[in-house]
Amino acid sequence: MKFQTILVIVSFVISVMLALGIIPILKKKKMGQSERDDGPKSHLSKQGTPTMGGIIFIICTLLMSISTCIITKKYNILALALVSIGFGCIGMFDDYKKLVKKDTKGLSPKGKMIGLLAISIIYILFIIKIANIGTSTYIPFLKIFINIPVFVYIPCAIFIMLGTTNAFNLTDGIDGLATTISLIVITCITGIAMLKGVEVVAMFGSILIGMCLAFLIFNLHPAKVFMGDTGSLFLGGAVVTAILYLKMPLLLIIIALIPVCETLSVIIQVAYFKKTGNRIFKMAPIHHHFELSGWSENKVVSVFSIVTLMLCIIGLVAI
Repeated sequence: MKFQTILVIVSFVISVMLALGIIPILKKKKMGQSERDDGPKSHLSKQGTPTMGGIIFIICTLLMSISTCIITKKYNILALALVSIGFGCIGMFDDYKKLVKKDTKGLSPKGKMIGLLAISIIYILFIIKIANIGTSTYIPFLKIFINIPVFVYIPCAIFIMLGTTNAFNLTDGIDGLATTISLIVITCITGIAMLKGVEVVAMFGSILIGMCLAFLIFNLHPAKVFMGDTGSLFLGGAVVTAILYLKMPLLLIIIALIPVCETLSVIIQVAYFKKTGNRIFKMAPIHHHFELSGWSENKVVSVFSIVTLMLCIIGLVAI
């Protein structure tokens, strides 16, 4: 517990220092956010706000995970970090094409999916073959593990990894929303890891908690920096790599229900529009629907965060 506390503090300090150095560089390089004309009118004032701030996550995670490996000899922490960084790098390439190359489409959906798929497969093979975690999966509330055949586990785990990274990507759209939701979910996962004695995840989660707390200083409304796809894909990747290491992927349905709903709102909106030509939500993902219904950004973040906190408490009961 003492070492995890140190990791949170050190990660927080490093992230703040990185932010103070990186944000001015992003401003200087004109790495500014582009807002949609059909989105909430309040977002138009955010035009030009530095984005791609997820670079802070990548650098801090790399520094902290290497240092932690050297101190503790728990080398699997580096594996969790590198997979998360891999997802973040795919987002960074997408951000780079949009912001620097001025390619509004960014990385093609096919190219992005291939990259995410490749990293997912590598990680799943790692936890099965190298980390010897196996394919047993915890069933919430029943509080039992069931053994899943490899040929079933691998495609299901791939689906969970791709779904989670994209869900957290869609959750990023309001100042502080993705960061706050991720912080609560990661804190819950870290607490579970500590209860179960899984030191690798407990230490990795502690590093992430410090980073998210530091990033919130600059990301809360009105945001001084956005994380971009670099940060949202990193956070989604970090959450899913940690939960798979714990053998508890089904727990995400509970504790990460907000990102799940964000994804479902987009799927439902697109499917319904194609079929009827009408929209169910004023705008998807669903956080924009609430904005256009008159909620302030702070209210959306507050309500979604409270719901996530309650869901995490239920998740803790479920284990």
